[in-house]
Amino acid sequence: MDEGLNEVCLDDGGGWSFASMPARNARDRIMSAASHLFCNHGFAATGIDAILDRAGTAKATLYHHFRSKEELISAVLQAEGDTWRDWFFGRLSQVEGPARNRVLAVFDVLEDWFADPGFYGCPFINAVAEFDTGNDAVRQAAERHKDHLLTWLKAQMMEMKVSDVVETTRSIAILIDGAIVAAQHSGDPSFARTARRLAECHLDTVLGRAG
Repeated sequence: MDEGLNEVCLDDGGGWSFASMPARNARDRIMSAASHLFCNHGFAATGIDAILDRAGTAKATLYHHFRSKEELISAVLQAEGDTWRDWFFGRLSQVEGPARNRVLAVFDVLEDWFADPGFYGCPFINAVAEFDTGNDAVRQAAERHKDHLLTWLKAQMMEMKVSDVVETTRSIAILIDGAIVAAQHSGDPSFARTARRLAECHLDTVLGRAG
């Protein structure tokens, strides 16, 4: 059991993934195994038996904590979102200077994430792509996750006094999502730098700076 747990922790990212966190109990061990498998092999393609085998846990233990696979997916998405946001916003909180610096630093942090050998893309983007939008639990989890980012971005835009906070926020959010998907599909972390240059040009335009 201990060897399986170590494999879960070592295979995933440093601090940005729940699956990389030490498991405190059987529930965490199940979720770590499920997170790794869901994010790397797909939600639908991953069966309960594969999760049990990786976690070294009995089926009765899994169903003691989660009534269904759908409930386990929801718990994993929440844990992954909480862990990633703690890491991501923690990194951004260290950025000095004005709001423009913080917004552009988003893409520097993303590049570090993309370059991590355990990078598997955004679990929320992956889940929404895999499940149809009629899956309320997945859609709502993805919306809650995105709302955290949009709220942070809006605060930066308000500090910069851009003329259209909502539209500029949406523009940067699109660059972020596009960079994540491009880096995942290509395995090339430098898409973050491309997105950063585009974000810089866009901010200069909306702020009325000369190029």
